[in-house]
Amino acid sequence: MKKFQHFLEVFIFGARWLLAPLYIGLVGALALLVYRYGKEFITLAQNINAEDPHIFTIDILGLLDLVLLGNLILIVLFAGYENFVSKIEVAHNSVDRPHWMGTIDFSGLKIKLIGSLVALSVIELLKDFIDLSVKESQEVGQGVIWRIVIHLTFVVSGVLFSIMDWVADNRIIQEKRVLGEAHGVGH
Repeated sequence: MKKFQHFLEVFIFGARWLLAPLYIGLVGALALLVYRYGKEFITLAQNINAEDPHIFTIDILGLLDLVLLGNLILIVLFAGYENFVSKIEVAHNSVDRPHWMGTIDFSGLKIKLIGSLVALSVIELLKDFIDLSVKESQEVGQGVIWRIVIHLTFVVSGVLFSIMDWVADNRIIQEKRVLGEAHGVGH
């Protein structure tokens, strides 16, 4: 029975590698995002002399949107791979290693994810408001209302995630304090 249990545990532990192709897919998505960014940059360059300055501003916001999306993909890629698959050993001695790499747990990943979504939705709202100032249309107005609702949902979700993490962290601290007092530590 012990051999079967050991085999089962090795098999289950190895199953984490099934996530690796998903992270490779995110690398591919990042490459496609770079291509999309290039196309948007060319559009920005073509609109540099546009009569309406709002067009240039909206194009720049589009580029910012893509950069934030790329950052989000990278955060999920690094933190997800390190949390669920394996450590990225080649990064440990690299001077270019992001300072947060290896320190974001699942809870931190959720907070960074919701923060990135809030930032992305803010840019989309800003583009909508600039667009509204150019053309007053009921269709655009209804779309803006829905984006505001979605944005506020992201903000509330982020606050609730933060509160849940704060409560969980305080509970862990309290449990450690109680265990320490029970074992005579801290007196």
